[in-house]
Amino acid sequence: MNTRKPVFNKDVLNNNFAYVDGMRTVAEAINVATTNQVNILIVEKRHDHDEYGMVLLSDIARKVLAVDKSPERTNIYEIMNKPVFSVPAEMDVRYTARLFERFDINKAPVIENGKILGFVSYDDIVLKGMCSQK
Repeated sequence: MNTRKPVFNKDVLNNNFAYVDGMRTVAEAINVATTNQVNILIVEKRHDHDEYGMVLLSDIARKVLAVDKSPERTNIYEIMNKPVFSVPAEMDVRYTARLFERFDINKAPVIENGKILGFVSYDDIVLKGMCSQK
């Protein structure tokens, strides 16, 4: 019988993200990321039935810089990923790791009551989740 106490996503999440409006330009979003020292930007919902979007700095590099688009003329909504794959706050991190593997992702927002509490990544799961097993 496994007596392991579960470690939940809410126990290992990080708050290294910032919110941006989808109508902001990429240049404005870069300023938000720089000011907040984050590399994950969550695109706010437009209404209660909307979904969150997400832009990583790597998305900006691939979808703006690499194709020679102007950051001042490109809006965030043009390059965001939406909807975002998310995980529940009360999910055991073992299942989160399995989902990450199955869907080939390495981070996801942690959701509780429809709101983003933070992000969980493989790094968080290993460094915070597995170390707490001692």
